[in-house]
Amino acid sequence: MSGRLADILAPDLRCVFVGINPGLKSAEAGFHFANPRNDFWRLLADAGLTSRLLEPSQQDELLANGLGLTNAARRVTRGSGELRRTDFADAARRLGAVARELHPGAFAFVGKQAYAGAFGERPDHGLQARELEGRPLFVLPSTSPANAAVPYPEKLRWFRELAELLDRPRG
Repeated sequence: MSGRLADILAPDLRCVFVGINPGLKSAEAGFHFANPRNDFWRLLADAGLTSRLLEPSQQDELLANGLGLTNAARRVTRGSGELRRTDFADAARRLGAVARELHPGAFAFVGKQAYAGAFGERPDHGLQARELEGRPLFVLPSTSPANAAVPYPEKLRWFRELAELLDRPRG
């Protein structure tokens, strides 16, 4: 297992989702958020961010919806608790390069740990005060099955708030 999943990126996307890191099931499948118990794909559809429910194997179709995917840390682990600070060492630089080179409208971090790993500060859910190269940063609840403490309706509320942000004209 290489420990890497290919980023799903293109110029001028509405939003790039930033996961924490690839889990074992995703790395084995070769697709982001591939654990069948992970709510990511269902939340995207239910929030209206994708035109229909996509399977992990259809991740490239995100581009047609103006969405992209990357991870804050690249190393595959059983759980995010196995990650170390060094796993996030280049995250802010990599995301800054994505912002400068591909000009996405926003970045959405799938879990507080993805944001904290990249920027070294503890966020709340929602829109952050910090921007990256002029792009808004939004923190969503983790969609991992390990995050069972946050019920689906609450996760969906944050995904819908992100959808509203992305639909607002920027000026």
